[in-house]
Amino acid sequence: MGVGKRAFVTFLAGDGDYVKGVVGLAKGLRKANTRYPLMVAVLPDVPDDHRRILRSQGCIVREIEPVYPPENQTKFVRAYFVINYSKLRLWELEEYEKMMYLDADIQVFDNIDHLFDSSIGYFYAVMDCFCDKEWRNSPQFKIGYCQQCPDKVEWPADMGLPPPSYFNAGMFVFEPNLITYSNLLEALKVTPTTSFAEQDFLNMFFKDVYKPIPNVYNLLVAMLWRHPENVDVEKVKVVHYSAEGAKPWKYTGEKENMEREDIKMWVKKWWEIYEDESLDYENTTENIVEEENHCGGRGSLSLNDNTTMSLH
Repeated sequence: MGVGKRAFVTFLAGDGDYVKGVVGLAKGLRKANTRYPLMVAVLPDVPDDHRRILRSQGCIVREIEPVYPPENQTKFVRAYFVINYSKLRLWELEEYEKMMYLDADIQVFDNIDHLFDSSIGYFYAVMDCFCDKEWRNSPQFKIGYCQQCPDKVEWPADMGLPPPSYFNAGMFVFEPNLITYSNLLEALKVTPTTSFAEQDFLNMFFKDVYKPIPNVYNLLVAMLWRHPENVDVEKVKVVHYSAEGAKPWKYTGEKENMEREDIKMWVKKWWEIYEDESLDYENTTENIVEEENHCGGRGSLSLNDNTTMSLH
């Protein structure tokens, strides 16, 4: 499989500050010496100036139309989760044989290109954790069960079979395919929405082909205090700043658990990459493969307005 047949991809909607996360991700991948480009799938509401910034960082910007679930009364854990169903559009990108999705609040600290060599026909992702209060309505949370430590609280026999392995959809390796895309949309029409939106849906759809991979490829920062026994910090390649208050570009250290020294360390590491001008695309000597029409104007990178960071 050639270099041009693979790519990283992330997703961006609206005019908010997640564009900073994507800029950081682009620079992190560059520092890790990836061979592959970063595509940003943007909804129509992403402003032109943000698109220019992304192109100036070497990103391939691809506009996609939103995908919405059937209307119902489901209350998502976070209101904005509803727009995340648009990630299903990624399966339309058939010009790529294999892609790796990364949320915009993820940073890559080591090369992970080898994941593209994984066997075809499977969906690769890291198992999630059920211990956060956002899971409080789930049977797992109510009995204290978590797949990160299944021996601590066993699944009761009177509750039937234990739930299948459940992945976090902030990072996954997949194969775009129009037939799969069509099947995803058809399944969406008849699948009731649930609290974790597209993550629940993808877990349901890919349950038979899901292959767990080590958490070094998507370390949810909450694992640092919920399951430290499962974390080997020295081997971590990818950090997911998913916990409340953990987004590096608006980190203040005031939210619960954000005063931890390990959190401060990972936030500091993100900023070191983000502020390293030598990692700006225009300053690199080796540019990764670009897609046709991958050009566009240079955007201002002065994205630090109103950003506070406290590491003391």
